[in-house]
Amino acid sequence: MDLPVMPPLKPMLAKAVKRIPPGMQYEAKWDGFRAIVYRDGAEVVVGSRTGKELTRYFPELVAALTERLPRRCVLDGEIVIVREGRLDFDRLTERIHPAASRVELLAGTTPASFVAFDVLALDDRALLDTPLSERRALLEEALRGVTAPVHLAPATTDPELAARWFEQYEGAGLDGVIAKPLDLPYRPDARLMYKIKHERTADVVVAGYRLHKSGPVVGSLLLGLYDDAGVLQHVGVCAAFTAARRAELVEELEPLRTESAEGHPWAAWGDASAHEGARLPGAQSRWSGGKDLSWVPLRPERVAEVGYDHMEGDRFRHTAQFRRWRPDRTPSGCGYGQLEEPVSYDLAQVLTPGDGG
Repeated sequence: MDLPVMPPLKPMLAKAVKRIPPGMQYEAKWDGFRAIVYRDGAEVVVGSRTGKELTRYFPELVAALTERLPRRCVLDGEIVIVREGRLDFDRLTERIHPAASRVELLAGTTPASFVAFDVLALDDRALLDTPLSERRALLEEALRGVTAPVHLAPATTDPELAARWFEQYEGAGLDGVIAKPLDLPYRPDARLMYKIKHERTADVVVAGYRLHKSGPVVGSLLLGLYDDAGVLQHVGVCAAFTAARRAELVEELEPLRTESAEGHPWAAWGDASAHEGARLPGAQSRWSGGKDLSWVPLRPERVAEVGYDHMEGDRFRHTAQFRRWRPDRTPSGCGYGQLEEPVSYDLAQVLTPGDGG
C-alpha cells in the first residue's frame, strides 16, 4: 500500500457543547465504530479510532469497499449495523470475535455498513490541510451514486435543519449532531469539532460499586432499574468522581454494604448462564480482557438521579453522570417506565444511498 496518507492514523475528534453553534457544517453523530478506510487498488485497510486494524472482522464490508470506493483514497467514517430501521450497537460489538469461523458467520447474518463523512486523501493528493468545505465537495463527487452498504453521510450548513435532525434522528438510534467549522483542516487526534448530544435524567437504584484502581475508594456506582416483572436489572454505571468524592462515597455507602452477594438481586452475577435471562454486572467476556469485575454489593435501598444521553436496548449506552441523591424517592419507583422514548424514525430515511444532504 502506497497512499499519500498512510495508516495508522487517529481520527479527528469532537468536544461536547450544549447547543448547536452557528455558521458550520452539520452532520448526524453516528453510534458505531469510528473507522478510517484506506484503499489502494485491491488493498483495503480499515483502521479503528485507536489506530488498530478492524479489517479482519468485516470481510463483507472490505469486499463492498473494494467494489465501491475510488481506487485510491482514504476516508473517515463510521461502521454501523442497521436492524429493524435502527442502529444496533450490541450487534456491532458481537462482530469483534477472535474465531475466524464466527467472523464469517456474522458477516452473513449481521452485515455491516460504512458511512463516509470525510476524505483525507484522493488519488495522489493528501487533503489533511484542505478546508472542510473543499473536502466535502470532493467527497460528494467521489461517492456520487454510491450504493449500500457504503453510504455518504448527509451534511448541511442550515442550523435549523440540523436542529430537526437532532430531534428526529435519535429515533433511528443516532447519537446527536456534529458541528464542523467550514475552514477546518483535518487534524488527527485533535478535538476541533463540536458534538451536541441528548441528555436526560433518570432515578436509579444504587445496588453496588466497584473499587477504583487507585485504592479502596469508589470507582463506579452500579445502577439498576426495575422491569415490569419487578426484577432489578443492571443498566450501567456512573463514574468520573474526584478523588476526594470517591473516598467520601465509601463512607456514605458503608451502612448499605453487605458481607456477600447472597440474597442480593444480582447474586448470580458470576454465573455466565444467568446473564442470558437478566442484566447483571460482571461476567468475563472478550471485552473485559481479564479485568477484575468484582464489586461490592449494597442493599438496594438508595436512589440517585443520573444524567444519560440515550438507551441501547435496556441499558444506558454510555457511562451515566451522577447528579444527586434522591432521599425523597423509593427504590420500587425506579422503573423503565420513567424513561423518555424518542419517536421512532426509520434509518432508511437517513441512509439514502448517494444523498449528500
